[in-house]
Amino acid sequence: MASIRRTPSSTWKAVIRKRGWPTVIKTFRTKRDAKDWARRTEDEMVRGIYIERAASERTLLNVALDRYISEVSSTKRPSTARREKPSAENLKAELGKYSLAALTPDVIAAYRDKRLAAGLSASTVRLELALLSHLFTVAIKEWRIGILYNPVSNIRKPAPHPGRNRRLEAGEEDKLLKACDKHSNPMLGWIVRIALYTGMRMGEITSLRRGQVNLAKRTLLLTETKNGSPRTVPLTHAATAVMRTALSNPIRPFDTDLVFFGEPGRDRRRRPYEFKVEWHRRLKSAGIKGLRFHDLRHEAISRLVEAGLGDQEVAAISGHKSMQMLRRYTHLRAEDLVHRLDQLGMR
Repeated sequence: MASIRRTPSSTWKAVIRKRGWPTVIKTFRTKRDAKDWARRTEDEMVRGIYIERAASERTLLNVALDRYISEVSSTKRPSTARREKPSAENLKAELGKYSLAALTPDVIAAYRDKRLAAGLSASTVRLELALLSHLFTVAIKEWRIGILYNPVSNIRKPAPHPGRNRRLEAGEEDKLLKACDKHSNPMLGWIVRIALYTGMRMGEITSLRRGQVNLAKRTLLLTETKNGSPRTVPLTHAATAVMRTALSNPIRPFDTDLVFFGEPGRDRRRRPYEFKVEWHRRLKSAGIKGLRFHDLRHEAISRLVEAGLGDQEVAAISGHKSMQMLRRYTHLRAEDLVHRLDQLGMR
């Protein structure tokens, strides 16, 4: 049975001592609240569903986020860890003073609506909610601090962005490549061609090292990818020619193994070639508007599908784990499908 007694500060303390369970103590402002809590808690113990909630009531989101960044984010890829820090700061600014137990679905939904009303993109808000959701998952499964459920799973997430469908228009590829080739550094043109021929991401291309390139087999071995799974990218004859030229770069320094290298930094270390500023200049000089470097990946993947490769074959090249994500990157031109129908003899 629980004991209820008045404290010197005029509050009421409920103490539950039950065999097989740790002693549970909680203080209330009224005797009735203390009795109600004690009755409810003892009932949960009898039914074997009691969870000690004190830790979740004491732990503020500020503290939990700091622990998450230190223990969990630090084990992720550096780019992911860097991206999660500003998301954590945004969550702290709005919800940091709440305890984990007080973060109910309605509180989190209000945060979502406030962020969207402030003009934040749906993708940004989804990333923040994903971080908060994983924090609760870790807190429940690993930290064991008495949270009953993940409140983020009970709210509606902002609809994902439909995705870009920008593809190269007639004549734009020639204009783009000619503009890039006019740059004093030939690596810009090589990088753009590799993106167009393989569908690789910018970071996958610029981080390439010579040991990852196998010209004899015409493959590139990618050990670090966005989804964390290594993959081998096959090279067309055109892509192989570009890689052969890049590897035989006559100005290649001896202090780096990078295929596309930059100038040494203050620490005298060479990092991947940084070309974003020059990329935008080349687009402007070529008169091309609304094109992002990542759109070249869309273009390459769509071309693979148009060439007749199956979904599994394209996914093996692009690195997509789900067919849903692959379809978001595939944008087929209706006019190309007309020719495909003609080839199949469709009436």
